[in-house]
Amino acid sequence: MISAIAIDDELPALKVLENFCGQTNFICLQKTFNKPHEALKYLQQFPADLLFLDINMPSLSGIDLYKATNKNAMAIFTTAYSEYAVEGFNLNAVDYLLKPFTFDRFMQAVNKAQDYYNYLHAQKQDEQHIFIRADYSLVKINMQDIVFIEGRDDYLKIHQLNQKPLVTRLTMKAMLEKLPAAQFIRVHRSYIISLNYIQTVRNKNITVNGVEIPISSSYEDDFFKRFNR
Repeated sequence: MISAIAIDDELPALKVLENFCGQTNFICLQKTFNKPHEALKYLQQFPADLLFLDINMPSLSGIDLYKATNKNAMAIFTTAYSEYAVEGFNLNAVDYLLKPFTFDRFMQAVNKAQDYYNYLHAQKQDEQHIFIRADYSLVKINMQDIVFIEGRDDYLKIHQLNQKPLVTRLTMKAMLEKLPAAQFIRVHRSYIISLNYIQTVRNKNITVNGVEIPISSSYEDDFFKRFNR
């Protein structure tokens, strides 16, 4: 599933995107925003795979919003003004939807996003290890061995299968960017877990390879969407 959010200052346009995404079996529209600054704040904590962005918004344009995200997500721009198309494509957008667009035209755009997502995902699957700087050197870690990652003040503890935890100075956000999204998920301000090692989920606690880890309310919805799928 491709996680997505939609940003448009017009509520009817967001309803159209909600309706169209609901008719696909590979787009999970997590949230919609009619205030771009709120969307930007949300994305800083909950990165998405795909953004539906209206270009012409009064407080912050979709193009400026996308630039502010460091362009880590795929983007499909939506607008009633065709003159913005060139700038949208200059940002390597997946597609550009001119309002009002049909469901068929919407599907053309999201199918492009799915193809690109599968290409990136296949690349990630081929990456079996990562390098982490620890103890003044680069340490090679097999991603299949990572059970969970614990955030402490200004460093992380990487808990691996049958090994001592590895301590590194790295942010949780930077660590997430190194890991394949299909295998790892953040469940708490201080924890990233491997989905491969989940043993039980009870109320707001997950047992991962014998260790009980809490699910915080901020990450609960995203976790259960992924877990239930």
